[in-house]
Amino acid sequence: MGVLPSLAFPLSAAVSCLHYRQGGMGKVLRILLVAVLLMLAGCSSTSSGRTYPIIHTTTPVLSGQVFSVPSGSMVPTLRVGDDVVVSKSATIHRGDIIVFKRPPADIGTTDKYLIKRVLGLPGETISSQGNTVLINGKPLKEPWLPTLTGVCAENAENIPRTKIPLAHYYVLGDCRGDSADSRVWGTLAASLILGKVTAIVRP
Repeated sequence: MGVLPSLAFPLSAAVSCLHYRQGGMGKVLRILLVAVLLMLAGCSSTSSGRTYPIIHTTTPVLSGQVFSVPSGSMVPTLRVGDDVVVSKSATIHRGDIIVFKRPPADIGTTDKYLIKRVLGLPGETISSQGNTVLINGKPLKEPWLPTLTGVCAENAENIPRTKIPLAHYYVLGDCRGDSADSRVWGTLAASLILGKVTAIVRP
């Protein structure tokens, strides 16, 4: 996951689209347009340009940083090439998508930054039974997770019973069948978290 220059800007839940002209527009300029248009309630579009829907927004006003999604571990929620705006100061809850520094125990990638979804919170015990995630022995409803197909589908979640330490989280990719996450490298220290995703910009 590549990181782009830090930006500080408000996010508007009323924003519905992002437009920029084809050709000659660099990645940094595109992100600057994201910052500007997130402050406006509306969108612009012309026949010579392309419209980019902002498909998800949450936190209203926070300092943010923009990251690009390089892999499919969060498919179908995030696609390769999506940009995500990450709030550095937002409180993290179950179900949030977060960006974090690669844990030392994750030796399967050289990516500096990773992106996953928070399932287990500090102090909880997480496990699974078949395709059902259990938190403290009780089934977890996952309204954010669509029906998984293809490589993302699997017969079981394969989450070993884990007591999550304080100041740690248990994170999984939405593409459960093709994600190296806490099931592989363990719980995630809060100190590695850069922030949670507050907006998704999709080409």
